Amino acid sequence: MNAELIVLLVVVVTALGFDFTNGFHDTGNAMATSIATGALRPKVAVALSAILNLVGAFLSVEVAATVAKGVVNLNSVSGDDLLLIVFAGLVGGILWNLLTWLFGIPSSSSHALFGGLIGAALAGIGVNGVEWAGVLSKVIIPALLAPVVAALVAACGTWLIYRITSRVDEGTKEKGFRLGQVGSASLVSLAHGTNDAQKTMGVIFLALVAHGTITEDAAMPFWVKFSCAVAIALGTYLGGWRVIRTLGKGLVEIAAPQGMAAESSSAAIILTSSHLGLPLSTTHVATGSIMGSGVGRRGAEVRWSVAGRMAVAWLITLPSAALAGALCWGLAHLIGGLAGVLVVFALLLSLSTLMYLRSRRQPIDHSNVNAEWSGRLEPGAAEAEHFDESVFTDLAALDASLIDIDDIPAPPGHASDESGTTVPNVPR
Repeated sequence: MNAELIVLLVVVVTALGFDFTNGFHDTGNAMATSIATGALRPKVAVALSAILNLVGAFLSVEVAATVAKGVVNLNSVSGDDLLLIVFAGLVGGILWNLLTWLFGIPSSSSHALFGGLIGAALAGIGVNGVEWAGVLSKVIIPALLAPVVAALVAACGTWLIYRITSRVDEGTKEKGFRLGQVGSASLVSLAHGTNDAQKTMGVIFLALVAHGTITEDAAMPFWVKFSCAVAIALGTYLGGWRVIRTLGKGLVEIAAPQGMAAESSSAAIILTSSHLGLPLSTTHVATGSIMGSGVGRRGAEVRWSVAGRMAVAWLITLPSAALAGALCWGLAHLIGGLAGVLVVFALLLSLSTLMYLRSRRQPIDHSNVNAEWSGRLEPGAAEAEHFDESVFTDLAALDASLIDIDDIPAPPGHASDESGTTVPNVPR
């Protein structure tokens, strides 16, 4: 096995690793509202989402074609140089995905990937190494429009739902829309597979072209489709509970009618973008829809401070991932050859392990993902901070209610008066 083949294998494994992080980072896009409203139990929700992501990955390759040919200028680079750019871009995308997951920020996996590729291409080739027209028309403009359009559609849908069902009993309404959420959330998961799994397919296609295994005009190999579908499904089943918590509990206090409106809006927009070959950020769409559902319901609480932090993360995702991709390319290029790729891969594994261990200090999982939001991501930390002294008072009152004072004998040298009060025996 020669060095070029080993590099290709490392790139493919890294790409599937990115697909895996994309899966658990974006599970909340489809299932956060259904989990928050109780329409689906957490583990059932992520299992259902995983299956539908797997199916959706086989339904379209339009987005994969955009990623393979619309970001890096293939006329300006080829061979090992292109492989190194793809590898460095993937590492940058993974690191940004894991960092935002650690803080529970629903940032865009798509933009993390594109940012990493753009940064690595700029570092390796220069300004001419990026297809700027494709980036502008198929990444930047959709990124600006998607959350706004999704919010408007979801707001209108939510308003109509509450208008039409205004005379329906609240209990009946909640029960009916929870059932509806099972269908709408499933559709979002299917749509997510048609869009996000394709991006990794496109990256692996780029790597295969660079290695010379296939040509630019070749069809997408089946094994690429299958491996990407399985990777994103496994990541989805793992459940990105930290991001699910932010979307389901931190952004809007959501009810079942809002949840169904938000999911329907997201599914419609994502499926349309997949049909048009637009590598849309499903996170931007889902988040915009959830915010729109809060705006469309009178009296609903939208936590704008959380939304503001998310907006800042969205703005810096592309440049941050680009910087990470450029640095990874620089390190691999400085060392050179197979050794450089292996050093960067080892760095990726080390940083990923550190972030995972950090997340386990205050874990979020299916058991506490729906805990009340108190301004902090980790439920345990928030509850500890808000621990009240009244707890001690309540415990003391409980102890007193369990004890009959009359059953307690008076201590030596003391006697009880007629009211039951213990008084000391004072010698005359």
